Amino acid sequence: MKISVVIHTYNAEEFLDRVLESVKGFDEIVICDMYSTDRTLEIANKHHCKVVFHENVGFADPARTYSISQASHEWVFMVDADELVPTVLREYLYYTIQRRPDIGGLRIPRKNYQMGRFMHSAYPDYILRFFKKENTIWPATVHSQPIIEGGKIFDIPSKRKDLAFIHLSNETIRQTINKMNTYTDFETERRRHKNYGVLSLIFEPLLRFLRFYVFKGGFRDGIPGLIWASEYAYYKFITIAKVIESKVTKEDWDKDLKE
Repeated sequence: MKISVVIHTYNAEEFLDRVLESVKGFDEIVICDMYSTDRTLEIANKHHCKVVFHENVGFADPARTYSISQASHEWVFMVDADELVPTVLREYLYYTIQRRPDIGGLRIPRKNYQMGRFMHSAYPDYILRFFKKENTIWPATVHSQPIIEGGKIFDIPSKRKDLAFIHLSNETIRQTINKMNTYTDFETERRRHKNYGVLSLIFEPLLRFLRFYVFKGGFRDGIPGLIWASEYAYYKFITIAKVIESKVTKEDWDKDLKE
């Protein structure tokens, strides 16, 4: 059985060479590019990738179903342009599909970093990225996961940290906040039907902070762990605030201005 690796790119030159080097043992590498203006395509051609294009819609999820359809092989392994694939993970995937005919997909753990430090609170950060091509639909919403219509979904054991993706991004706080603003805009559209109030605005971010900093052990990671948990809480706060703001009508604004 053969596996196609699919990677979405837009101006991804920073890590792409290392990422492509880490997946060179697979049967096919498909780059779905959103018309990069840096060296992304040069690097892709250097590694003899199959390159297809999709309009730039601001984030990868709307292009996923299209890119999956461009894969030549039965099994698809979706990798981000800032994720390294350990050799043992590649070997594990081939071993699994040869011996588990009932499998429909695999959820893979991922190691995340803040200020160069491994975040215990973010592990295992499971993501469903390995599946059969014909059985998969990927929703076009931000941070979505594929819908697998056949076979069972299994988790790679979290204790096998050697099988986890290595997330290279290690973004600065500035980069995280910039990206957060874009993603929360998309989250606002998805959650517009929800009715959030004062309690949601206060307690949902607080609970998220406690989850990552206390219950998942972020306090073990020092100041970077505190920052990581705070960023996650802030993401939730901004999302809820934007949903509330989106429901304020022009008449509401005008009424307050007249008073």
